[in-house]
Amino acid sequence: MTQQEMKKIAAKAALTFVTPDTIVGVGSGSTVNCFIDELASMKDKIKGAVAASKASEERLRSHGIEVFNANEVTELDVYIDGADEITPQGAMIKGGGAALTREKIVSALAKKFVCIVDGSKQVNVLGSTFPLPVEVIPMARSYVARELVKLGGSPEYREGVVTDNGNVILDVHHFEILEPLKMEHTINNIAGVVTNGIFAQRFANVTIVGTPEGAKIIE
Repeated sequence: MTQQEMKKIAAKAALTFVTPDTIVGVGSGSTVNCFIDELASMKDKIKGAVAASKASEERLRSHGIEVFNANEVTELDVYIDGADEITPQGAMIKGGGAALTREKIVSALAKKFVCIVDGSKQVNVLGSTFPLPVEVIPMARSYVARELVKLGGSPEYREGVVTDNGNVILDVHHFEILEPLKMEHTINNIAGVVTNGIFAQRFANVTIVGTPEGAKIIE
């Protein structure tokens, strides 16, 4: 079974967490694209969605799903998103697609975070397989990079990438994150950092793993 097929299995299973007549929080990325395509099957049963990226907004609209601005909602019932890495405790690294700040905002609005992944994204320690993205105000790029080196990482400027917010991304390699919540706060306190891709303060309440045997749900 291909990775794409496993993503589709997880995405389809996530529909069971969508409550009719609500606005759904939707993340971004390849697994979320599968979820948006599945969500189209019940578009007449939901009010619409708040999306964490412009690409997701466009995909939702292409299916005829109404897209709301995050400022128009006070709370979301559920937020569905993927992850680049996820631990058994539900802490994640996200931001491979550079939408991490918007993902943090939309997930913060949600009562429940459901993370959909294939098995390759499961790790015991964050930073094991994927660099940590950090969104940075452009003028602070060099300063933030030096501070990240002090924390033990090897930051690399993501060439040619500008986020939806007009900022740049530093990817921190060789960075084992043993205390995700503490490190999330430490990096966010560096002047010039917009946010980083550790999702530990807003961890996943439910993880759905697509496997050849079907969807495995971890709550």
